[in-house]
Amino acid sequence: MRPNRPELTLDAEQEAEALRIYERLREVFDEEAKAVARMMASKANGQLFGQTEFELRDQVHRLGAKALEVVADERQKKGGIRRS
Repeated sequence: MRPNRPELTLDAEQEAEALRIYERLREVFDEEAKAVARMMASKANGQLFGQTEFELRDQVHRLGAKALEVVADERQKKGGIRRS
């Protein structure tokens, strides 16, 4: 099941950047997905909620932080981080 998210329309430069970021994130995401799967497999049915939810949230937050690092690094290579 995929969440409803708006489709983004990117220009050619943005699409090229998105593909570069995706390639760099794919390995990080795969490693984190494996860690999540291992953690979930280690939990008994009665342990899936409660403390496990907090552990999962922490893993997702770490993944988000890694994504931001990758994007900042990619943009730094291009001559600086864009500010809005």
